[in-house]
Amino acid sequence: MTDGVVSDAQPIPFGINLSFCVKRWVTPELWAPLVRERLGLDLVQFSYDLADPMWPDAIIDRHAADLRRQAQASGVTVHSAFIGLAHYTFNQLLHPDRDVRDYAEEWLGRAYRFAALAGIPRVGGPLGAIPARPDGSEAEALDEADYDDLITRMHRLGARAAAEGLSELYVEPTPMRREWPWTVAQARRMMDDVADSAVPWRLCPDWGHGTVEPLYGPDHGAMEPWFRDLADVITAVHIQQTDFLLDRHWDFTVPGKVDPVDAVALLRRTGIAPAPVFLEVFYAFEQDSGSILNALEATSARLRQAFA
Repeated sequence: MTDGVVSDAQPIPFGINLSFCVKRWVTPELWAPLVRERLGLDLVQFSYDLADPMWPDAIIDRHAADLRRQAQASGVTVHSAFIGLAHYTFNQLLHPDRDVRDYAEEWLGRAYRFAALAGIPRVGGPLGAIPARPDGSEAEALDEADYDDLITRMHRLGARAAAEGLSELYVEPTPMRREWPWTVAQARRMMDDVADSAVPWRLCPDWGHGTVEPLYGPDHGAMEPWFRDLADVITAVHIQQTDFLLDRHWDFTVPGKVDPVDAVALLRRTGIAPAPVFLEVFYAFEQDSGSILNALEATSARLRQAFA
């Protein structure tokens, strides 16, 4: 490494978020061999769409043990666990009802418990969303009281994660003014404000989030400002194919604006490598599973080659 830039020879670990498994390959006995043998990958990010942390303890304990055992048997490393799409649809830690915020905080605490039992050292995802205004206008930033409450809860969650033995917690920035953080400056402020957390908070930016032109404008620099200015607090990345108009989460059989070779060059140029990169894609529930596997095989092959 020279002047904070990683050489071209530095490997970049590449894996997949299990978002594609939702309502399909829902147990580790199904997804672990598929990831290893069909997609040729040995690194995954678990999704809590596959296991609800609020299930009774006996069910959680059994599913966590199954995950740990099957991942090991299949030669798959579970790097982290993210909250998934189902929980993301709620306003979580920024809901206007404080009791709902308390429940969301408890949900994350139980997610930490599951991860610890399953041998997963890191947990993360977006943290919440304020409600929309009646007139449809959107604020440029959170109310300071909401922000202070969020930071307080993040410190409590850091302590809870430490008690479970986790090593890292993630915030995933999103391209919405009602969520936090959605700018580089907001992300820096948040990371500074939780710098003394019992378990470190880090960022996992997504290629389809920092590139949404209706929010950021067509000349905002795409992902480079995020990677360049926040490299010290980014330890994982999501990649997807997208058109920069919405947060698409397409695979790479679909035409879009993300070029894998350029993406790898940017990660190396900004010093993000060798942080792991996870493909995160979603499919309509109505799409047949066979076509999804074919698309994922082609996508994994293309991205494995780029990240090699």
